[in-house]
Amino acid sequence: MPTPNGSPVRIAVIPGDGIGVEVTAEAVKVIRTVGDVFGRRFDLEPLPWGADHYLRTGVAMPPNGCAMLRDDFEAIFIGALGDPRVPDNRHARDILLGTRFELDLYVNYRPVKLLDERLCPLKGRAPADVNFVVFRENTEGLYVGVGGRFKAGTDDEVAIQEELNTYKGVHRIVKHAFEYAQASDRGGRSASLSGERRRQVCMADKSNAMTHGHALWQRVFKELAPQYPGVEARHLYIDALTLLMVQDPSQFDVIVTNNLFGDIVTDLGAALQGGLGLAASGNLHPGRTSMFEPVHGSAPPLAGRNVANPMGAILSAALMLEYLGLTHEAAAIEAAVQEAVVAGQGTQEIGGTLGTRETGDYIATLIRHKGH
Repeated sequence: MPTPNGSPVRIAVIPGDGIGVEVTAEAVKVIRTVGDVFGRRFDLEPLPWGADHYLRTGVAMPPNGCAMLRDDFEAIFIGALGDPRVPDNRHARDILLGTRFELDLYVNYRPVKLLDERLCPLKGRAPADVNFVVFRENTEGLYVGVGGRFKAGTDDEVAIQEELNTYKGVHRIVKHAFEYAQASDRGGRSASLSGERRRQVCMADKSNAMTHGHALWQRVFKELAPQYPGVEARHLYIDALTLLMVQDPSQFDVIVTNNLFGDIVTDLGAALQGGLGLAASGNLHPGRTSMFEPVHGSAPPLAGRNVANPMGAILSAALMLEYLGLTHEAAAIEAAVQEAVVAGQGTQEIGGTLGTRETGDYIATLIRHKGH
């Protein structure tokens, strides 16, 4: 989704709750820095949606909120959401899941990339061994809320949660994974970021037990695989996938799976790369306004202490710029984060001694110096 040269890039910024506000500020700082270095104008509009706004107004987001995001902005950057003052986290669900569903952001894109081998919990693993992407179906599955509870709160309670799979939904996410593998270099990114190609797509399901819904995943995968002769098609049951991700993550290039399984394996992937504080993600509808976010929680006990790792948020900003066609800017951010990680210049989570703000300053300074 390239932006015209010279035009300001309009980005909606929803800082969220807890540490979301702090790490989003550092991502914004880095975006402004890379804009200065590359001569790119960014119009970053903060939106107040979060727990404070919800508790004050009773409204998570205005009725036309999703339409405004779609029509007025080229991308959305969102921080973590969640606050104990809203026990059911209704505001977070309405904002995050509401936006995903209303904007039909059917691709959840999670790169899993180890930046320094000392951060990997596995023995003897180097960055080349942990470098794959996960595509998670983002609008169907168990997260659509089909089901109900009967006799709630009694010994006879019955709770039913249905998984929804449609041919359209499964087809488009699996197709996206194959097209990404076929057309892409390293992780679907431009050759400026890496020249290696991802030649395998692994689809994970549980069709040996979930014989109705996951039979559809099997059917679609087998239909699409022959259309991409240059890409190896591999199938694993989800339990086997998690085992092999721990035993040998280097065997994976592109993984595609459903909403629930994708939610789980991407957190495992984050552990392999050094923790949730380094994990970036995009919620995409290719060619349309899409949303980018770090995947850690809002961590209310850490809020205001200047200790949260902003690197996941900053790397999410890089994914956003890449999606917008600003590949050099994205590469500059990613390179600066990697340099900071290798040098141990970050928060305690990566073995550093810097605070949240100081980590953002360090990365912004690296970008500025490299640009000059």
